[in-house]
Amino acid sequence: MPRTKTKITIDLIEAVERRAMWNFDLAGLARPLALAGGVAFACLTPIKAAADNLTDALIGAYNTSGLLEQNRALLRAADEDVAVAMAALRPILDWTLTLERQLSDQRLLGLSRDAQNTNLSTGLRLEQLLFDGGASALTKQSAQEQVLAARQTLINVEQSVLLRAVTAYLNLLLQEENVALRQNNVRVLGEELRASQDRFEVGEVTRTDVALSESRLAAARANLADAEGNLVTARAEYVNAVGREPGRTAGQPPTPQLPASLDAAVALAVRNHPTILSEQHRVRAQELNIQVAQANLGPSAFLQAEVFLEDNVGNSDFRNAGTLGVEMRQRLYNGGRNSALVRRAMAQRDASRANLLNVQKDVVQDVKNAYTDYLTAGSNLTATNERTRAAQVAFDGIREEATLGARTTLDVLTAEQELLDAQTEQIVARAERSLAAYELLSAQGLLTAEQLRLPVQVYDPTLYYNLVKDAPVPMSKRGQELDRVLKALGKN
Repeated sequence: MPRTKTKITIDLIEAVERRAMWNFDLAGLARPLALAGGVAFACLTPIKAAADNLTDALIGAYNTSGLLEQNRALLRAADEDVAVAMAALRPILDWTLTLERQLSDQRLLGLSRDAQNTNLSTGLRLEQLLFDGGASALTKQSAQEQVLAARQTLINVEQSVLLRAVTAYLNLLLQEENVALRQNNVRVLGEELRASQDRFEVGEVTRTDVALSESRLAAARANLADAEGNLVTARAEYVNAVGREPGRTAGQPPTPQLPASLDAAVALAVRNHPTILSEQHRVRAQELNIQVAQANLGPSAFLQAEVFLEDNVGNSDFRNAGTLGVEMRQRLYNGGRNSALVRRAMAQRDASRANLLNVQKDVVQDVKNAYTDYLTAGSNLTATNERTRAAQVAFDGIREEATLGARTTLDVLTAEQELLDAQTEQIVARAERSLAAYELLSAQGLLTAEQLRLPVQVYDPTLYYNLVKDAPVPMSKRGQELDRVLKALGKN
């Protein structure tokens, strides 16, 4: 179960590192992020008055996710498997109605005779399982384990849906901040160009200085257009992940409560992660399936009862009868099929056990990776904050010195680019740290609506199960309640 790590830097940091003093790759800087599929609506769409925070995004994703609805339906299907298994322990009652027309024409001892009879018969036949070595009861227990496994799978899907919403929100916020940086960069370079032109007119600088300022301003405008395109993409992903268009973002979310140590995080994940719990239930189900296959090798006993009425249409003849008996049967030979089913169940049990070990290893690795990423992102953010502070001081000083003639236009533009690079890395580091924190929650199995205490109606998987587990018939009280639930789900 390798974890997909969403990186927000991509071309952004690489472009900063490749930058040469005389050739700034501003276009590369404007291409930050693949924050797991950024989301978007159009850049020129009017901003809504209400501010959207991360909780709003999570609520929207939880309430509108089609993926969650799909897996809830799959869980309900698994619930019905328990009802099917339960029905095998109950009596089977069949009603029959037969209309039969008999025609005959015969010659006997030189005499011809024909006959025509019409018989109408109806009856009831009951069969009740008395003994099958426990196979039917074990089948029901196996179905219940599969239900528990499906519930954990649903929780894991919920984590994926919420993590995508987190990623979409953080990427949207990052792209908005990047656009703001690019807009400010265009404004500053526009001022530098006007200053260069003024100084050129009085003979303080050459035409080369003016051309250099013009070149930087043109590149900044191109980068702004690129950043605005990334913002459109980010808003589109937000709509997809959250289910609605974003309003004005409320800024970086607070860091969730995280474990005190790596060992504590790993221990919690091993106990709590839904993929581990799901595989544990599947192993148990496979062990029960082995017992079912072994029980099927033995005999079965059934109580059988039948009553019927047969009437000869056209005359007064009739016959009423009934039977009651016990039948025991056991298949002695069927080409080795049952023995093969036992061996197959054992192989499937062994495969589930091996998969459980793999899942446990993957979960532990994911927790370690996420914990390391969070610590690294925190250190990176501290460093970029310091770099941004120093770059701001340097830029302010160099620009002031340039007005006094102690610095050249190139010095000012270089300092401005250094400040832009530092600010870009700062917003990326901020987004990466927030994302790493929520990825760590997901790696521990804690990124759920219940654990995050989202103000939503949390889906309760036991409600439907409790309605169907005893296989209710439509005319029963529980069957009528189930009909109302199905209508509410749009499943008339």
